[in-house]
Amino acid sequence: MTETDGNPFELAKQAAEVIAKRSGIKTHDIALTLGSGWGKAAELLGETVSEIPADEVPGFFSSGIPGHSGLIRSISLSQGKHALVVGARTHFYEDKGVRAVAHSVRTAAATGATIMVLTNGAGGIKEQWKPGTPVLISDHINLTASSPLEGATFIDLTDLYSARLREIARSVDSGLDEGVYVQFRGPHYETPAEVQMAKTMGGHIVGMSTALEAIAAREAGMEILGLSLITNLAAGISPNPLSHKEVIEAGQSAEPVISKLLAEIVAKL
Repeated sequence: MTETDGNPFELAKQAAEVIAKRSGIKTHDIALTLGSGWGKAAELLGETVSEIPADEVPGFFSSGIPGHSGLIRSISLSQGKHALVVGARTHFYEDKGVRAVAHSVRTAAATGATIMVLTNGAGGIKEQWKPGTPVLISDHINLTASSPLEGATFIDLTDLYSARLREIARSVDSGLDEGVYVQFRGPHYETPAEVQMAKTMGGHIVGMSTALEAIAAREAGMEILGLSLITNLAAGISPNPLSHKEVIEAGQSAEPVISKLLAEIVAKL
């Protein structure tokens, strides 16, 4: 899929039809994109009905990012609902275009999902957030210089990250903090100066995903819950150099706790 290929919503519809046929699930209620550190949550949500390699679904690619499963799962939840779990996020820095970035949430909406849960591993600006801390996203700043919206499409982003869903998350863990997520383009990590810029602008979390997906999810009429796993303190906040190895290790260490947390939150949605 490239930026010039047809209608992105038609492609999402085609992907949803393949998922329905392969999974046997006509309609999904909730969708989750599982970022670095969150992958094990899929095993705790309920009974896995179907696992489809992402590159066998129109518009998706196999994941080339360590920490992402590369699978699209349909899961039967305990309350009788069904969840679509995307383990093959396309990042903006992969240069496949913003349509590819938004395709997973548009597909989720086409399967019938009305709630989109977006998770990621990210850098923290608040020093009290130690690696392994889950944080709710309350808002975002998009520094990619792009948007998934095309043409004269004007979408209100007030309360983009649902206050209602954040309250549900806090009913599971009252200690959950929240912050403003800042999406940079990547794939390089932010410089200390860029982190200070983000802080001055009102940001608390820095990463390379989520904001563009959230905009597309709002366009599709979905209610959005965002969660970041703080895998490291951001550049200049941390005294140590940053590495993807550190991100993976922090995610693996926190995975049992945050996966249980996410499963318990989803059970209440």
